[in-house]
Amino acid sequence: MLVAAAVCPHPPLLVPQAMGSAGWPDGSDAGAATSQEARVDAQIRQLRAACYAAVRDLAAADPDLIVVIGGGNVTRRYPGSAAGSLRDLGIPFSTGAGEPVLPLSLTVGSWLVRHCLGQTILQPARPGRLELQEVAQSWSASECAALGERLVSEAPRVALLVMGDGSARKVLGVPGAADPPAERYDAQIANALAAGNVGVLAGLDPAAADHLLVAGRTGWQVLAGAAAGRRIRGQLRYAAAPLDVSYFVASWLPE
Repeated sequence: MLVAAAVCPHPPLLVPQAMGSAGWPDGSDAGAATSQEARVDAQIRQLRAACYAAVRDLAAADPDLIVVIGGGNVTRRYPGSAAGSLRDLGIPFSTGAGEPVLPLSLTVGSWLVRHCLGQTILQPARPGRLELQEVAQSWSASECAALGERLVSEAPRVALLVMGDGSARKVLGVPGAADPPAERYDAQIANALAAGNVGVLAGLDPAAADHLLVAGRTGWQVLAGAAAGRRIRGQLRYAAAPLDVSYFVASWLPE
């Protein structure tokens, strides 16, 4: 049974260590920063704080199982201790144990859980155990929904952390310029997350998501399958595009 869910994006900048000294509150030279840099920096800090709060709220629901869901090339389950790395992005950061196997979405997601809930979450025999679920970006809405239904049947109390970005379309166009289709899509997602609207997420068009470079579509539709038939109280904690990629943070609680 689904007892709580959190939605977060997965940019590497969520991980302060991945940004070196610039990632920490006292690591930047405020006098040297431009006003635009300062605004972006403030938004990134707000984004991190919203993600941290959403993930910590999962533990408050007292789950037996926490599953982190993220898009990737294949559909595959990993143990909570699995490793991920940002070395392919030129960033000397890794998380987990062993050879890195996780996609970006789960690398950031598993780090978020460790950072917010502590290493004890990785103990396989403890309540609230952690597992990681990669979902192929090619999966259809019905395949995602079926996976969501299966996930919430795996334990009496299941919490989901869904990792996924909104549209990155403006990055390929004119940075900072309006992109009406992308903005309409992002507004639809923000409203659905705020209202706990399962139907909107379930009905997202995979082709439109691909065209608009939306990385979160499959994860959101897994969430829709997990929450199907439930009345959801939604809270939108963050919705902005500080680096021309839309990021959403939300919390869902079934009523």
